[in-house]
Amino acid sequence: MIVYAALAVLAGLLVGLSRQINGRLALSTSALESSFWNHLIGLVFITCIALTIGGLFAGTPGDAPWWAYLGGPIGVVFIAAGSWLIPRIGAAHTAMLIIAGQMISGVLLDIFFKAPGSTSARVIGVLCILGGVWVARGPTKRDKKG
Repeated sequence: MIVYAALAVLAGLLVGLSRQINGRLALSTSALESSFWNHLIGLVFITCIALTIGGLFAGTPGDAPWWAYLGGPIGVVFIAAGSWLIPRIGAAHTAMLIIAGQMISGVLLDIFFKAPGSTSARVIGVLCILGGVWVARGPTKRDKKG
């Protein structure tokens, strides 16, 4: 289990780093153009890896339902949104809000699909994340007046 947890943390670190790098590229281009380059270079990279180790055309894509391919367009929106947000609200705030959104959708999917585990614990976890976002937002103009 520790190996899986470490891999998940590493993946999270790479997501944060990737968002920061794409945000920097968006400053020199645009959010859509940085998303384009992200996906084009990612396609070349994963193609080289798959051709080297195998598995590029190992499945039967026609067996997947149509909606299984929505991950691509959703991923493009995610990357473009992150690239646009990071220069405006910062990497940490963007990451916290993205994680909050992921947790909310995860809890809703768990409820919908009746996943085992404690729904109340999941909801409390989401509330903790949202509380962290609220605390990290920094002082507002109204807070500074007092």
